[in-house]
Amino acid sequence: MAIKVVLAENEALTREAIAELLQLPGDIEVVAHTGWGDRVLELLEDHQAGLAVLDLRLPGMSGIEVAEQLNRERPGFPVVILTSAVRPGHLQRAIRAGVRGILTKATSIRELSRVIREVHAGGRHFPPELVAEMLAVGENPLTAREAEILKAAEDGRPLTVIASQLRLSPGTVRNHVHSAIHKLKARNRIGAVRAASRAGWI
Repeated sequence: MAIKVVLAENEALTREAIAELLQLPGDIEVVAHTGWGDRVLELLEDHQAGLAVLDLRLPGMSGIEVAEQLNRERPGFPVVILTSAVRPGHLQRAIRAGVRGILTKATSIRELSRVIREVHAGGRHFPPELVAEMLAVGENPLTAREAEILKAAEDGRPLTVIASQLRLSPGTVRNHVHSAIHKLKARNRIGAVRAASRAGWI
């Protein structure tokens, strides 16, 4: 029986190429593909798929957000994440979400196919160098709210705007930002955002 895969990839040309190439050996069938993260769970259900290959960055829901929801609703469902650049924080969050494999987009179709088979059979695949980096960086020190606020601050928008969007008081937002700056040993908000982004915590 072929492994039924749902593929979610942000770029249409890349997505269609991956879908075609994965099916060449005959033991993997891409039953559906999409460019939107919030369509994945519906497609998995509709097509009775046995594995999901997800781009880390997707509109609607990120690949890891999809994996987190899957982990809540269907614990143990096999997921492979594809990403342009892997950060230690991404791996930490992916592991907590039950993701069993992470690959960069620099990988070959042959390697992706091998990892799909490995993960579908119950195995795991994480780049050793990334695991070492994750251990060196340590656990994410940010609370969920601090990470959410820093994520909203990535484009430099004022704290008052962030407070309005998140339905928080400006003082609460300011306190969370100061806490994040202290935890990340940054000089200011911009430095905190950069440090959290480099680590993959936002």
